[in-house]
Amino acid sequence: MIKTIASRARHTGLALALALPLPALAQVAPAAIDDAAFQRCLQGITASAVQQGLPADRVQGLLGGVVADRSVLPLLDQQPEFTTPIWDYLAALVDAQRISDGQQRLAEHGALLQQVSASYGVDAATVVAVWGVESDYGRVFGKRPLLQSLATLGCEGRRQAFFRSELLALLKLLAAGDLSADGLTGSWAGAFGHTQFMPSTYARIAVDGDGDGRRDLVASIPDALASTANYLKRAGWRSGQPWGVEVTLPAAFDVALAGRSKRQPLSQWRALGVRPLGGGELQVDGIADADRAAVILPAGRNGPALLVFRNYDAIYSYNAAESYALAIATLANQLRGQPGLQTPWPTDDPGLDRAQRRALQQLLLARGHAIGEADGMIGSATRRAIAAEQTRLGWANADGRAGQKILAALKGETESRN
Repeated sequence: MIKTIASRARHTGLALALALPLPALAQVAPAAIDDAAFQRCLQGITASAVQQGLPADRVQGLLGGVVADRSVLPLLDQQPEFTTPIWDYLAALVDAQRISDGQQRLAEHGALLQQVSASYGVDAATVVAVWGVESDYGRVFGKRPLLQSLATLGCEGRRQAFFRSELLALLKLLAAGDLSADGLTGSWAGAFGHTQFMPSTYARIAVDGDGDGRRDLVASIPDALASTANYLKRAGWRSGQPWGVEVTLPAAFDVALAGRSKRQPLSQWRALGVRPLGGGELQVDGIADADRAAVILPAGRNGPALLVFRNYDAIYSYNAAESYALAIATLANQLRGQPGLQTPWPTDDPGLDRAQRRALQQLLLARGHAIGEADGMIGSATRRAIAAEQTRLGWANADGRAGQKILAALKGETESRN
């Protein structure tokens, strides 16, 4: 999801202290006050939109029926890129199903992707990897009404100015006819379409990939893929260069040298003893000795080490989180038929891919837990069921996490019964 927002937020509602026992008033009054303030905020946004040249009746028609959805406010503090262990994050996003589906998309849209690559200099696998991570190749756009989410975030909580500007950008796109407001949904933060652009990014970067005179990243795959390539190009993508390589570090490597911003020429890393996984001298196709690179340790000294180049930065800029950039980069590699990361993560309880998550849910259902269908999506009901099973098994930490240990424990019980 292309965004520049900070990853932490807190919304605190108004608390009222009353001497008399008036529970109904105590419950209703704060909401009524908040709703009145929300409507005043929308009126101010409407006035700003009209001042910027949008027709008043059009803006009022778009915002007139919008009510606040305050469930988006806590999500500012819960972005999975920052709250999920990286081995869980990558296991869920870079699995056999997403790789297989991505390779099918590469074949299905081969001619289009060849044209996109020729126009923007970004290889097809990277463009498709962004598509796969952002929306599972168009399957998951986000279910939240876009105007409602952005209006709520623009009027309440932190970063209101940012979200108001995004709402204004969306109103302009709708007024220009690029998009239809009917049924327009997206993420809680306002990103939408096949590759999840924020409205302001959409306005700056989106291109008409199918030649119909509109930039529609919701209904047009050519528009979405061309716009994604255009974004990466403008973020500094260098055609013909890799994003990075997995490496081994010398035993005495100073971890203070690691970090995406701590760049040195490739020749300097070679002199410091950084080597390819297979050993030998550090040489990277497409990268000159003078090209600057950074060593990143996404899980610390005991996990995978990667030497990353300028194209990694372009991917990182799409959504500024290490886990996100690695998901795109490693998925792209595997779409090309290359291996994933070879160094194990420093954990004794790795994450689950979607097939394993479904298997875990089936085991929970068989034990009578009401978690809905086994869809591979780990929601609150599944986490509660896992925590209940962890408690039953006598585990000290019943955290509800879906990992290899709980899957193996429940599977082992089932097999022993059979």
